[in-house]
Amino acid sequence: MSAMTGSDPADDDRVARRSNDPVDEAGSARATVDPHGIVTGWSKGARRLLGYRSAEIIGRPAALLLAGEPPTQTLRSLRTLPRWNGAVRLLHRDGHRLTVDVLAHRREPEQEPDGEDVGAGEWFLVSSLARPVPPVQDDALVMWAFARSPSATALYDTGLRLRRANADMERVIGLPEAAMQGLRVSEIVVDPEGDRTEQCMRRALETGEQQHLRQALHLVGHDRESIWTTSFTPVRDAEGTVRGVLLSAHDMTEEHLARERLALLNDASVRIGSTLDLARTAQELADVAVPRLADFVTVDLLPAIEGGDDPPTGPPTSPVMLRRVANQSVLEGCPEAVVEYGAVAVYPDESPAAECLAADRPLIRKVTEPAIGRWASQVPDRADRVRRYGFHSVLAVPMRARGITLGVATFSRHRRPEPFEQDDLLLGEEITARAAVCIDNARRYTRERRTSLTLQSSLLPQRLPPQAAVDVASRYLPASTQAGVGGDWFDVIPLSGARVALVVGDVVGHGIQASATMGRLRTAVRTLADVDLPPDELLTHLDDLVIHLSAEAERAADTDGGIGATCLYAVYDPVSRRCTLARAGHPVPALTTPDGTVEFLDVPAGPPLGLGGLPFEATEIELPEGSVLALYTDGLVEARGHDIDEGLDVLRATLARQTSSLEDTCDTVLRTLLPERPTDDVALLMARTRALDAAHVATWDVLSDPASVAETRKNACRQLDVWGLDEAAFVTELIVSELVTNAIRYGEAPIQLRLIRDRNLICEVSDASSTAPHLRRARTFDEGGRGLLLVAQLTQSWGTRHTYTGKTIWAEQELPASP
Repeated sequence: MSAMTGSDPADDDRVARRSNDPVDEAGSARATVDPHGIVTGWSKGARRLLGYRSAEIIGRPAALLLAGEPPTQTLRSLRTLPRWNGAVRLLHRDGHRLTVDVLAHRREPEQEPDGEDVGAGEWFLVSSLARPVPPVQDDALVMWAFARSPSATALYDTGLRLRRANADMERVIGLPEAAMQGLRVSEIVVDPEGDRTEQCMRRALETGEQQHLRQALHLVGHDRESIWTTSFTPVRDAEGTVRGVLLSAHDMTEEHLARERLALLNDASVRIGSTLDLARTAQELADVAVPRLADFVTVDLLPAIEGGDDPPTGPPTSPVMLRRVANQSVLEGCPEAVVEYGAVAVYPDESPAAECLAADRPLIRKVTEPAIGRWASQVPDRADRVRRYGFHSVLAVPMRARGITLGVATFSRHRRPEPFEQDDLLLGEEITARAAVCIDNARRYTRERRTSLTLQSSLLPQRLPPQAAVDVASRYLPASTQAGVGGDWFDVIPLSGARVALVVGDVVGHGIQASATMGRLRTAVRTLADVDLPPDELLTHLDDLVIHLSAEAERAADTDGGIGATCLYAVYDPVSRRCTLARAGHPVPALTTPDGTVEFLDVPAGPPLGLGGLPFEATEIELPEGSVLALYTDGLVEARGHDIDEGLDVLRATLARQTSSLEDTCDTVLRTLLPERPTDDVALLMARTRALDAAHVATWDVLSDPASVAETRKNACRQLDVWGLDEAAFVTELIVSELVTNAIRYGEAPIQLRLIRDRNLICEVSDASSTAPHLRRARTFDEGGRGLLLVAQLTQSWGTRHTYTGKTIWAEQELPASP
């Protein structure tokens, strides 16, 4: 681009010579004018052109430089176009007039994030002072330079001023060659990239080597930013002297956009669906799309899919109701959003979201004032935001997966000037489809998780049974949504003789199968505990059951998966204060003594359930009254971020703290050891031991002689009188008489009678024989056989438990309520 002046020819020759100097700053006249027509910038070249020094013209109206009023068409172009070029008649300082070719660029004002303009912008005007070299003198150089030009090409001299431009360059820039001649790149393209271009041109001149540059340019007349790869080749004459620089530019915009789309798709495949949390998956879609596809993204789902249920088939009924689950914006804080997270909003039938759901296909809509006006009557707040932030293009994509419509993703542009195109629609449809499958997986998982939690909750103890041996507190915490429901469980089982069994177990795996297996194992433990098996024997029977269950699962699913579980089983006797424990691959329990000391009990490590063939070993310890046993599953001490030894150390320190109650201790333990989103289920059972002293227990040795039965009855009645239980004397006499008689007749010495006053009254008769009695129907003329039947009728419950030295027959009576 060039400007021809009306100056003296000798002066033109002098200017031409100067323009050949490297980077001649005075080779063009440059000025800036603010929106009010006041001159704000003045170059040396402008002084050479019009004679004014900068101090004489800056701050004065630019109209003083005009030789007459400019044409109306020129004024209209300056008001509406981002760039203008043409001839202007100017007035020199000495009064003579001259015609100048001027190239004017309008510099757009900056904008605040909320969309408000900062300043009103200004005009940058430039005019070349160089006289074009006649074509005849340049034929050889043009032939050398343009012979190998495959694309937009321009030739610059050693002063970095344009000498020639081919037709492609004229098309790209949008100016004829004559308007660009004599100007530098930074004057033709007012862009920060112009300075980088000139730096590469200088290096090409200085080094004599070809230079390359990749640029993103906002060119006048182009709707969007374009990507160019530009090469700068030194041009030499026949003697090898560098005479100029050949600029050759290739438009790589489409290739760049294609790579960007592929990169976005790859990013979407990695980032979307990282969890099974529905809202988080929707947010990942919004995060991926901003800013590479859109300036503002919202994800709204049909309320019917909440909780994992399938929404109704077909398009949603009018008015369309959608729940906002995610949004993202290029502006901090998403100020464009009107609908809050989790809120259900109505979408007008003519809104893009409602339209695409009704049509069941993606669509692109240009945001026009008539459309905004139609929305304003129904959703004025959203219409106001659309106007305020300048939304101009919207892409709405229905979210569908496995034949079910889940919701809609809406992509909007208000900062990027280019509207959505067909390629954008395909890209938005692809990443939305991926997100929809992940959201549907999350929805289905939510349904399965809800079923598993319901099943698990029904199988876990709803209320711990009353008993006198221990005070208990418990917690069960399901894993996060990502991990799924597991098979952890706990139980408190009252046993005969005021004893209690404490159980904690963990089934390998997650989901409904794990919960169902947990239920079967818990039922089996209760059944085995009811027959008073010692802990090691109970685990042996439970191990056999898991082996059978695993074999059934493999046959049913035709897989090699199998079932595995761990378990800790403890029995505490409040009379002897002895606790017997055995474990099958489970973490050791912690014991806190009344003096605050915390230790992990040395319980022999048995194999996990389901391996078979390996024995379990029990250990027995005496516990001081008021000791606290902590039984837990591995999810408590193997949380992500630390190993089990670190977890055990933290647990030890936490249990050592003084708390007001077991409930507070449970809360403190969970709060201290677990992350915000635990990756495994956690079961915690804490029991503070109690003791039944001599005031609650009475014991007598019984001679193996039928005559001792009467004395034994008297001893029992006297003890009931001491306890104030005279009302129970008659039934107790009958029970004692029957059980002692059977022990003398069918058992072996030594024989012992024990009465325990707990919440109920317990009568126990022990002997050295392992033969267990059983109920039988007595015939009419039988002299015996009715004793145990009578005991069963008179008591709340009765039974037999075997010991290492014989057996104990017990019967339990319900005591009358205290007045």
